[in-house]
Amino acid sequence: MSDAARLLRLLSLLQTPREWPGSELATRLNVTPRTVRRDIDRLRDLGYPVEATLGVLGGYRLVAGKAMPPLLLDDEEAVAITLGLHTAARQPVSGIADASLRALAKLQQVLPPRLSRRVSTLTSSTSASAASTASLVDPAQLTVVAAATHAYERLRFSYVSNEGVVSRRHVEPTRLVALDRRWYLLAHDLDREDWRIFRLDRVSSALATGARFAPREAPGGDAVAYVTQKMYDSAPTYRAHATLRLPVEVARARLADFAGDLTALNAASCRWESGEDTVEYLAFRLTLLACDFTVHGPEPLVDHLRTVAMRISHSIDAGSWTET
Repeated sequence: MSDAARLLRLLSLLQTPREWPGSELATRLNVTPRTVRRDIDRLRDLGYPVEATLGVLGGYRLVAGKAMPPLLLDDEEAVAITLGLHTAARQPVSGIADASLRALAKLQQVLPPRLSRRVSTLTSSTSASAASTASLVDPAQLTVVAAATHAYERLRFSYVSNEGVVSRRHVEPTRLVALDRRWYLLAHDLDREDWRIFRLDRVSSALATGARFAPREAPGGDAVAYVTQKMYDSAPTYRAHATLRLPVEVARARLADFAGDLTALNAASCRWESGEDTVEYLAFRLTLLACDFTVHGPEPLVDHLRTVAMRISHSIDAGSWTET
């Protein structure tokens, strides 16, 4: 192994978050402890903050420094970070999208072709929901909350409710969840002695108290599923009123269990009053019918369909198609 290759291998080992005894590093690199010490000094000269502790349990570890040194990534890590940057570029975190795009451009420039193909395959087969009304999250607040969640440290913050009421909260944070282009915090509220879900764009003055707590299992054992279900349950529901350009029996067959009340208007159209559901799902069911329709209400459904129509219209560039 050349000196350069050995140095890179040593750096890769040190990037694992643990303390490495010099003897173990020497064994893994197949060199003497003296060579390990010399290589550690070379890494320090290059700006990597390697800390050494003495004693029987002592060793070497990479710590946070004053500047960001280059990182070594294996193939899986590089793909994961690239996909994460794709996602972050679309997430409503203030100031993060531009920074994510810059970092993404740098990373894609040096990705080997085999990894670029993997990233392209994964990004083309997944999609993120778009929501122009999503509120921005202060990255400083997100960082404080994420760090406290990771460290099992209690949090205090100000929170604005749906009704605009501001309150101070004292919680034990369990999990951050990104859902429908919003960040949510699942936490156990100490004052209310119950689980609560907080939108991060409504959190301010977040402060980790330094008090640690024993981790709690999320309700049902799955934080993401719990938050998703609660958000769905709390979403307002409506009944769609629409005229469908379909014979009533065809409409009934296509709507199946979601048929609601159908009334024939003539041989080619019918009036539909749906069961209660969210505007997103009502719009989805209407588009699945593969027919012309006119929505008479409610207004939130009409507004949602207008937004979807504008989004689709803006995504189509008629000038990009040429006859061949």
